[in-house]
Amino acid sequence: MRFPDAASVMRRAFELAARGQGFVEPNPMVGAVLVDESLSLLGEGFHPQFGGPHAEIEAIRDAERRRRKKKLKNATLFVSLEPCCHFGKTPPCSQAILAAGIRKVVIGRADPNPQIAGGGIAELRAAGVEVEVGMLEAEAMRLTAPFAKRVATGLPWVIAKWAMSWDGKIATGSGDSKWISNEASRAVVHQLRGRMDAIVVGAETARRDDPLLTARPAGPRVATRVVLDSIASLRTNSQLVRTANEAPLLILAGPDAPTDNVARLRAAGAEVCVLGVEAGQTAAPATAKDLKKIRPVKPLEVLAELGRRGLTNILIEGGAVIFGAFADLDLIDEVQVFIGLKLIGGQTAPGPVGGQGCDPLSKARLLDGLRVEVLDGDVHLSGRVSGHVW
Repeated sequence: MRFPDAASVMRRAFELAARGQGFVEPNPMVGAVLVDESLSLLGEGFHPQFGGPHAEIEAIRDAERRRRKKKLKNATLFVSLEPCCHFGKTPPCSQAILAAGIRKVVIGRADPNPQIAGGGIAELRAAGVEVEVGMLEAEAMRLTAPFAKRVATGLPWVIAKWAMSWDGKIATGSGDSKWISNEASRAVVHQLRGRMDAIVVGAETARRDDPLLTARPAGPRVATRVVLDSIASLRTNSQLVRTANEAPLLILAGPDAPTDNVARLRAAGAEVCVLGVEAGQTAAPATAKDLKKIRPVKPLEVLAELGRRGLTNILIEGGAVIFGAFADLDLIDEVQVFIGLKLIGGQTAPGPVGGQGCDPLSKARLLDGLRVEVLDGDVHLSGRVSGHVW
């Protein structure tokens, strides 16, 4: 195989890297391609799973399997992310590159991980390897955005997902929402769930829909099911609690959550984390008359807690109040929308995103990288919030 130009080689590295999605986190997805002077393929590889060999190692091994090891002396390695230069779960890739005698390395983007942050590039250059950095950098940054955000901010990548009718409703006025989207759309949602570290819903959505929030069939990851529940009110006979021994269930409660509610859910097998309580303090029990004074779970505290647990990708599935709370703080990075072939109507039928919203319209957040797919008549739209680049 011979590539027409250098950009095509790098795009092949991106394509390979994407094969690791859902398997490599909290590591980044990385792809690598080795070519000779005429851009003919010598070997290629990608990081297949967390703790496994990195892309550069896989590409070198592939070249050896193809019996092209001798050609590596004049080879160029195209890699989507800067090679690592430290010992982690695997030895440093920079040393493997030097041992193979590769003469040139072309890198999509520098690694934002503080453990590397240009160290791999410097080590290769110091050893006499020609290094080029920044080929198709915008595409490389898009590929690694969830990883880069987590290492830069400590917060996970936030994907908002909802299904709505053609007139923008996520349920009828009475709250009926099964089903707005078709089976093909729901199959894609399960694929999306299968690569997530966490799936997040609000207490009202958990009460009204009684969801399982699992991927069916199972994907490469088993997501933690997270309920944002200020007073820890989730029923113990809900599907979420009854399956707590089958998939992790985390209740993120607020500082006013009644202690008996917290104890009840913990006894039923759920993990309950009370946010917003200062060290040395305890949450004050809440009564029905205190409900208007209940402090809600704060989105930034939610993301900080999930980031502390090392989660990279989280999927928010509703409802409108939760979407609005995160959107108002510009905490949504990506949107996945499924439009069903239905018109619902009704002034009381809810739209997908609540909160304060923007005003004037010039303050609306824009989406870029729009992708459109038709799924047996439904329309699947996806895009990233403009400016969310790390």
